[in-house]
Order: sequence, then C-alpha cells, then structure tokens
Amino acid sequence: MPTKFEYRARDKSGKVLEGQIEGSSKDAVVKALRARGAVPLAVDEIKTSGFQTEINIPGLSDRVKAKDVAVFSRQFATMINAGLSLLRSLSVLEEQTQSKSLAKIIGEVRRDVERGVGLSAALEKHPKAFSTLYTSMVRAGEAGGVLDDTLVRLANALENQVALRSKIKSAMAYPVVVLSMVALVVLAMLVFVVPIFQDLYAGAGGELPLPTKILIGGSDLLKSFWFIVFPLMGAGVWAFRRWINTPPGRHVWDAFKLKMPVFGGVVHKTAISRFSSTLGVLLRTGVPILQAMQIVEDVSGNAIVGDAVADVAKSVKDGDSLALPLASHKVFPSMVVQMIAVGEETGAVDAMLEKVASFYDQEVNDTVDALTSLLEPLLIAFMGATVGAILVALYLPMFNLVNVVG
Repeated sequence: MPTKFEYRARDKSGKVLEGQIEGSSKDAVVKALRARGAVPLAVDEIKTSGFQTEINIPGLSDRVKAKDVAVFSRQFATMINAGLSLLRSLSVLEEQTQSKSLAKIIGEVRRDVERGVGLSAALEKHPKAFSTLYTSMVRAGEAGGVLDDTLVRLANALENQVALRSKIKSAMAYPVVVLSMVALVVLAMLVFVVPIFQDLYAGAGGELPLPTKILIGGSDLLKSFWFIVFPLMGAGVWAFRRWINTPPGRHVWDAFKLKMPVFGGVVHKTAISRFSSTLGVLLRTGVPILQAMQIVEDVSGNAIVGDAVADVAKSVKDGDSLALPLASHKVFPSMVVQMIAVGEETGAVDAMLEKVASFYDQEVNDTVDALTSLLEPLLIAFMGATVGAILVALYLPMFNLVNVVG
C-alpha cells in the first residue's frame, strides 16, 4: 500500500516547492522528485492511524507555547552567531522544531524572507507566536546589526517568564486540586448521604435544628433542579469570563487582583517584574523610549499597570524624566522609582531596570514558596472543617432524637 510523504524540493529555477506525494518508500519518493528535475530538500513520512486522523481544534492545535519560542530564539541566535545565513538558519529550525504549529510558522517566515521581506516584517504576520515586544526587538536588532545578541536577550526574557509562570501555576495546582476534591465530596454528600438522614428524620418527626434544615434544603434543591443549577453555574462562569475581557471588567478585575489579601502581593510583584524586565530589555536593544513604553503598556498583563505606563509615557513625551511621573502612581514602589532615578542620573536606566526585575523575580519566588508551605495545612484544615460541618449538621438531631421519639 502506498505511503504518503511530505516533501520540500527546489526546482530548476531555484524555487522551493512543497507538497505531498505517495510512494512505496522514502527512496522511491526521492527518485520520483529527481525524475521531475527537482532537488529534494526534505522528505518525511506522514504517519496516520487506521482509526483516527489528525483533528485541528481552533485555538488549541495552532497554539504556540512561549517555551517553544524561547528555544527557537536561542537556537536561531546560535546559528546566526556561527555564521549561518538567515535563510539557512530558518530552514534548519523549520526541520528540527518539535512544535508543528511553530514549524509551520517558521516555514512561512522563511518563504517571506526568500521573497525579500525583512525578518521583523515576516514575524509580524504571526502575532500568535511573536508578540509586539518580540518583533520590535528583532527590528531594532536588524537595524543595529546585533540580531544574534537581540535573540539571546529575547530567549533569556522568555525563559524567565516561562519559569516564573510555571512556578506560579505549580503553586496554584495544589489549592485547585484540594478545592475540587472538597466540592466533589460536598456534592456527593448532598446527593447520596443527606437523603438517607432526611428519610430517617422524617419518620421520627419533631423540629429539626436550623443547620440540618439548611443542609436538607440544599440537597432537595440540588436533586430537584440540578438541570437548572449546573447550567446556571456554567453560564455564570462564561458571563464572568466575558465580562473580564471587556475594558471596564478588565480594569475592575485587575484592580481587585492587586488588592487581594496574600495573593495580591504576588500579582503586584509579578507585574512590576514584567514592567521592569520588558522595558529594560527594550531600552538595551535600542528601541526608542516612547515606542518601548507603548510596547510595555500592551504587554504589561495588568490594566492598572498599563494605564499607569500610558500616563507616564505622556509625561515623558512632554519632556519629563521617567522617574518623576512614575512617583505619582502608587502601583510603582518607591524603590523602583528611586533606582530608575539613579539610572537616569548615571545613564544606565536599562541596567537598573534589569536589577529591579531580578529583585522582584526573587521576591515572587520567595513569596510563592512561602505561600505553598502555608496553603497546604490551611487547605487541609478547610477541607476537614467543611466535611466536619456537614457531619455535625447531619448528626445534630441525633442528640435529641430520643426526646423527639418520646
């Protein structure tokens, strides 16, 4: 049975061709391409299953991870620094990148570059993989002739972001699992355990304590109207997600996250770290200050911080220093303002910003570690208290059951 192969070959005119072809083996496909007058560049078998085919899910199958972009950037920088041409580097990266979606994008970028499009302009066509920050830095690196150094800085910045995000996610995984277990236990008790006690108390007669009445009422509501309760919960989550994606909702939600007890500190420090590292990398690369501020506003990750950055950018445009307008916004700690002020006096703002980012990265790591060790016993206690409260409410009538029967 013939097997399908993906190929990339160069024809007699030098044009690169791509497509699929059937053949009994890889060698047979190579011979067939040569017989057509083409020079094979890559031939790969398309692996398929007899039971399923590849399914592309919009928003998932074409997703590009920041980690993959970081690896691509570091490898790209190494190849450029080693003297490989831009096209040759992109061709190699297209072949060896494990992410299929990123490999496809790299192929499109390579073809654009072959047609004479600049690298930054080619990358701008793929915002899902390469952010405004990324393309702006690449453009500055191209203009300054330091593309390899720029790509290394990008790789470092992306790797730091991935590591920080991964640490926060891993710290939040335990609370999510425990709270999910609590929800499932409570749901199971309301559906299966409470009705047993309800029948028992109904036969005994008498007045039930208020906690028991509330518990039985919740069980009756869930059993009788589950087809309304669960869709309403789902609709509530959907409506909330839609709301926080609107500008007003985003501002309210981001402001709330900054003021949350315990977790608000992590959110604030993470936002300051992102602001400092992004602005520092952009300035070190040679991006103009106003353009850098615009990019920082777009990638700040918090609407409150973004608004503050936009206001600072207006003041800088009017001729003010960077530190002076920063001091008027409470979202920027005094230490950050003072270090930037020193950086402006010494002409090393980018270096000071990178030191600030390093300091707050460490602060976030320490805070997350402390929260992880603190949350574990608290969540266990919460789980015990929740299940215990339900059991107490169920058994409370037992204490006077003899008097009720009598």
